[in-house]
Amino acid sequence: MRIIEQLLDTATHLFSTQGLRKTSLEELTAPAGIAKSSLYAFFDSKEDLYFEAMLRQSEQVRRRVIDEGLNRGADTRDALRRFLRATIAELDSNPLYRRLMSHPQEMAAVAAKLTPERTAVAADGPMADVLQFLSIHLKDDPQVLLGVLRAVLLTPLHAEHLGAEIYPAVMNRLIDAVTEGITP
Repeated sequence: MRIIEQLLDTATHLFSTQGLRKTSLEELTAPAGIAKSSLYAFFDSKEDLYFEAMLRQSEQVRRRVIDEGLNRGADTRDALRRFLRATIAELDSNPLYRRLMSHPQEMAAVAAKLTPERTAVAADGPMADVLQFLSIHLKDDPQVLLGVLRAVLLTPLHAEHLGAEIYPAVMNRLIDAVTEGITP
């Protein structure tokens, strides 16, 4: 449906650049040529639209970070390295994904407005695949290990503080140190 696609395209752009709170209903609906109140004919709320924009990208993200990253590793350590590098590439190229990582309060605000059924859809995202991988391949608490991997993924959000000239080398060392540290 043309209106839904226009709303999703506009939402992806605006939520990536302005965030949830600063994006108005008028900004979301004007490009689709509908009244603000008409948004609710297509989505339950502005947060539901944000969630749908995120879901629309979820399969491509999963393919790049899980299928082409994590699942292609020669061993556990190599798989985690591939996952981290693929996820960092995703953060560099996908503004909405980067926004979600750098503004977790937005995802919390979105989740607070979703029905339990809609929330359950998100539980099957790429991080669920990583959690399952960790529980199968490593003996430590998978939630703690996932937290360690997420901590690595926060570093690209502060790349400018490291300096552009050394950032790639820093990330390579960090990925190597972490993956060597958590794998046998």
